[in-house]
Amino acid sequence: MAGLALAWHYPSPFSYTSKVQKCWSSRRSNSQFTIKAEVNFVNSEEAKTLVAVEGYTILDIRDSAQFSRAHIKNSYHVPLFIENKDNDLGTTIKRTVHNNFAGVLYGLPFTKLNEDFVGTVKSQFPSDDSKLLIVCQEGLRSTAAAKKLEEAGYRTIACITSGLQSVTPGTFDSVGSTELQNAGKAGLVTIQGKISAVLGTVLICAYLFITFFPDQAEKLFQLAPAG
Repeated sequence: MAGLALAWHYPSPFSYTSKVQKCWSSRRSNSQFTIKAEVNFVNSEEAKTLVAVEGYTILDIRDSAQFSRAHIKNSYHVPLFIENKDNDLGTTIKRTVHNNFAGVLYGLPFTKLNEDFVGTVKSQFPSDDSKLLIVCQEGLRSTAAAKKLEEAGYRTIACITSGLQSVTPGTFDSVGSTELQNAGKAGLVTIQGKISAVLGTVLICAYLFITFFPDQAEKLFQLAPAG
């Protein structure tokens, strides 16, 4: 009697289309896989189509500072991270170090995970069938937020690959003092280019002054206090 060959064929955990990368999350139940959610990673043009044609709602999960600088018009704001105002010794030390470096250079606030994130989203979007386009500045936080919402039962979620920094100006109507792709820029890094230009101009003027007016330049050097 010929032997019977039994083989299990499970669907691949990843599925791709020509333009949209789809990450599937699944679980095993009674020897079968049940699809829980589908997270689409799209570019800015595809994201615009999801909103305009398929009825997705934009959920901005950036911190309040970035959201206030620029956000997509009519988007909902539920930050994944919130300002950390805890006053225990350890947090105070970390906040001081952060503010003196990342805070000054990049304008990044000292934050902690928003423990009410999922609950707040649930209160605004009670249906698990809600179509949500999650956006952040670089694409990392939106991926983390999508995972949390997928685990909470949401089944139709999309994220912009590389975040709002990759959005072409004019793709979305925006509100704020700057362009969407620049909303993550703050602190000294935003003015270092201007500082370099000013210093360069001063040095060029000084060189020209010394070159064309050497006698006056020598007198000025003599007036300078000795080091």
